[in-house]
Amino acid sequence: MTKNNNSNPFNIVVIVAALGYFVDIYDLTLFGIVRVESLKAIGIAEGQIKDAGVYLLNMQMIGMLLGGIVWGILGDKKGRLSTLFLTILLYSLANIANGFVQNLEQYAWLRFIAGFGLAGELGIGITLVSEVMTKESRAWGTSIVSAIGIAGAVLAFLIAEWGWKQAYWIGGGLGLALLGLRVYVHESGMFDKIKELNVKRGNFLSLFTNTKRFLKYISCILVGIPVWYVVGILIFFSKEFAEVLHVTGPINTGKSIMFHYSGAAIGSIITGYLSQKLKSRRKALFISLTMLAAFCAWYFSAKEVTPTLFYFISFSLGLAMGYWAVFITVASEQFGTNIRSTVTTTVPNFVRGATVLMTLWWSDMSTSMGILQAAIIVGVVVIPIAMGSVFLLEESYDKNLDYTEE
Repeated sequence: MTKNNNSNPFNIVVIVAALGYFVDIYDLTLFGIVRVESLKAIGIAEGQIKDAGVYLLNMQMIGMLLGGIVWGILGDKKGRLSTLFLTILLYSLANIANGFVQNLEQYAWLRFIAGFGLAGELGIGITLVSEVMTKESRAWGTSIVSAIGIAGAVLAFLIAEWGWKQAYWIGGGLGLALLGLRVYVHESGMFDKIKELNVKRGNFLSLFTNTKRFLKYISCILVGIPVWYVVGILIFFSKEFAEVLHVTGPINTGKSIMFHYSGAAIGSIITGYLSQKLKSRRKALFISLTMLAAFCAWYFSAKEVTPTLFYFISFSLGLAMGYWAVFITVASEQFGTNIRSTVTTTVPNFVRGATVLMTLWWSDMSTSMGILQAAIIVGVVVIPIAMGSVFLLEESYDKNLDYTEE
């Protein structure tokens, strides 16, 4: 077991990283759960709720995209831990303020700020876990982080029953409480080591100046995009899809999100187990993407099904989406310590940022062909590209991470 200079046991790092991701997922899913209620409360008309929801989701994702770059670079330049403190503090304050919004513009900018703050949580947490655990066991650590973190969606659903404002305030309070736990975590030993070396750290542009590095980086992003295609379109707008599919009863978006992320929590452990059992990250990713394609086809063909079956399909999509943990682990394992935080933080946030392009494309096509056909076209594009990108990545199951990029 690799330890840092302070001999901090890895399980504390895993727990703190998992709770950070828990808060991350709580916030991301909370907006989808309270979208309709909160928008009605600030005076948005029924016919404008879908477009307003797309606008707010995109503002949040743009914030995460920009925040991913800033926090990732800071994580390599200044340290993993100090950056984590700043990210959660910014998110917490923005989320508390979110409970006081009075109009759409206030809502949008606070979603942007909250997204910017949250952007560092997952990537830097996974970077820390990857650097303190052994190469044989780090996939288990990141899978545990993902499984516990994804459970934040369940809490978001339960807390949202108390009211959308209270749910945002509680999310901010959870973030502030998490700051107290971080005093028990110390810096990564690998990062401490490279601080003594004469090597550039956090050089984001270096990812674009070398063909091999660039292809790996882009491939990492493309592999993850189907996750947010499913979440950002099929699940966040499940109420609208259920109406088009003529599901036999009303569908609650919050329940769809809860069932979906419950499946994802289980899927994280399953995919992590597969990557360990097969001793191959790439095989585990490809199997998961194949399952995701099959479950998407099931979703689109689920006409006149019962709400129970519709929720089960949402759960099944989550099982396949559980590859997110292995996907982040792979991104962390592809690059050296001096740009690892930059990569591991920007990759998932570029994936989330791609939601903006996908939802805009989907929304634009929906006007002429309907939301179902438009969503099928988006899926037919992004899922095969992700499958092909898996084979452009290095197999990193047993890779030693204690090295730097030239």
